[in-house]
Amino acid sequence: MKIKLIMKLIKFEHTIFALPFAYLGAVMAAQGIPAIGKIVWITLAMVGARSAAMAWNRLTDWKVDAVNPRTEDRILPQNLLSKAEVILFIIGSLGLLLVAAWQLNPLAFKLSPLAVFLLIFYSYTKHFTWLCHLVLGLTLGMAPLGSWIGVTGSLSLPPVLVGAAVMFWVAGFDIIYSIQDYEFDFNYGLYSIPVRFGPQKALRITVIFHVLTFLLLITVGYYLSLNWLYAVGIIIVGILLYIENSLVKKDFEKIKFAFFNINSVVSITIFIFTLMDYLLT
Repeated sequence: MKIKLIMKLIKFEHTIFALPFAYLGAVMAAQGIPAIGKIVWITLAMVGARSAAMAWNRLTDWKVDAVNPRTEDRILPQNLLSKAEVILFIIGSLGLLLVAAWQLNPLAFKLSPLAVFLLIFYSYTKHFTWLCHLVLGLTLGMAPLGSWIGVTGSLSLPPVLVGAAVMFWVAGFDIIYSIQDYEFDFNYGLYSIPVRFGPQKALRITVIFHVLTFLLLITVGYYLSLNWLYAVGIIIVGILLYIENSLVKKDFEKIKFAFFNINSVVSITIFIFTLMDYLLT
């Protein structure tokens, strides 16, 4: 029962947004399928990082969630888990991240405190800056960067570009998602791009961010001399991003559909087509 509550608390199914990009960085670093040991530890590092980040976010914001009609039925506002239980889960998740980083290589372990800082810092940004969406994007953008380092033990330009693409992609769909809380955030004094610029201008900013995502992915393909299968994947991603922005522009009721269904396909698509490009071309 407690495990089910924890999984619901952290929305474990949303790991699908970041995990394919972690695998993408690993595949690019290995120019194919990485060693099984690397895949296992990268997976555990990602699960630990995201679980800790989501649990910390829920813990720090439970009072806000309790007065927001959209989130008042979440686990902590309903007292279905204790604060101590969540803290223990966070400690365990961060421990998993650090152990996994240690097992990957020295550089991954040395940089893991930076990842921990970003995971924790994001939860506070909505209280003082409308750039919070980009901070969230930066946090998830660490996934391909971290996995590249995990495989190679070094840093390079391609994972930085992929990380930037992920940052703008995540920031864009987070802006869309935050429109649901526009009135509440405005009245409660929280910060977001919709609150700062209004929902319609926020959607235009989302388009800009997603165009940057598309261009950065093209740049990565050019830099790594990837072939036609990667190009097909990028085209599909571009179409999906266009559909996402078009749906929300016409009907805010489509936000939940666009947020989970389309974005999960985006991350899986770019990973699968990149892997096939390395294996088949």
